[in-house]
Amino acid sequence: MHPLSRRTVLATSLALTLGAGPLASATSAASARSASAPNARALRAAIAGLPDTDATAALVRVGGGDGSWRGSSGVRDLASGRPALPHARFRAGSTTKVVTAATVLCLAADGRIDLAAPIQRYLPGLLGRQFRPVTVRQLLNHTSGIPVGDSLGDDFEELFAHRYESLDPRRVAASAGAKEPEFRPGRKQHYLNINYTFLGLLIEKVTGRSYASEATRLVLAPAGMRDTYFPGADPRIRGPHNLGYQAVAKADGTTEFVDVTEWNQLDRFAAGEMISTTADLERLLFSLFKGRIVPEPQLEEMFTVPADIEGADYSAGLTRFEADGEVYWVKSGARWGYSSAVAATRDLRRTVVYSVNSTDAKSEAMNPVVGRIITAALT
Repeated sequence: MHPLSRRTVLATSLALTLGAGPLASATSAASARSASAPNARALRAAIAGLPDTDATAALVRVGGGDGSWRGSSGVRDLASGRPALPHARFRAGSTTKVVTAATVLCLAADGRIDLAAPIQRYLPGLLGRQFRPVTVRQLLNHTSGIPVGDSLGDDFEELFAHRYESLDPRRVAASAGAKEPEFRPGRKQHYLNINYTFLGLLIEKVTGRSYASEATRLVLAPAGMRDTYFPGADPRIRGPHNLGYQAVAKADGTTEFVDVTEWNQLDRFAAGEMISTTADLERLLFSLFKGRIVPEPQLEEMFTVPADIEGADYSAGLTRFEADGEVYWVKSGARWGYSSAVAATRDLRRTVVYSVNSTDAKSEAMNPVVGRIITAALT
């Protein structure tokens, strides 16, 4: 997702719509209460009226203690106006990090990765001598201090012009490792894709197989995620999907909606290249939170934020967020044309998965459709 130090889109939505409490443990009262059934009327209203200037389609799945709700709206593409495919595949963006973290933790459970060991031991030469030892755990929770690496552009126009080109993840990692550290490892928390680029390379080094094959073997297959895959350098979305668009302002004051569906995501790699469905991401939540993929004690890493860093809220692959006395574990993602997220209480009394074909998916501002979905899903 975003290579900037900010909360995920989902967490921002929660803060704006429900009001954020302190990042502390949920109260016993909140833990004891039962989740109500999803508010079907509010959810239908949240995604009504698409396409509009903010989004062309929306797919939503909400689970609760007393039932679940599934819905979709919008169009498959602007040219035909055909209804959006409710089971469409989409670019999941940084939600990929949940799968990457789970893969690393599975390998740690098998004794193949030591979370306390420096990444320099596994990937010698990628980090320059200016770096102190950076542990695998610090990569998982974004406390490494490694800066961003090479990219194919700095804004939409430049990136769009290079959308069919490949940028090798090892080159991205090496370019980051040649810079000065942002801070001493373990002293701060800064969410950056580069941490998970290194983790993807780590997975390949210790297994001798590709990141995609190991993530599929250890996470996707056990979770039953049959419609999820890693495209590598293939710019297409294979199988049924709704097109993604980016709103671009023209010189005459009008707005053009540019088709951004095809895009080579190789440089996103283990940080954000995954293609999935809302049903598969819901399966991931349930399988992961119920301990069917990552065993204890490694699973606890996904629900633990650094206690000695002020303001820390990122764990291994997830973000801890407390709102209205309830703790949610969330992860959002955004690639051009697509915004998505997963969220759940640890006991799964409330789960939320959405994909919104946002027309400005990489914007700093909260997408209005996403905001409506979150408000409706958690009321």
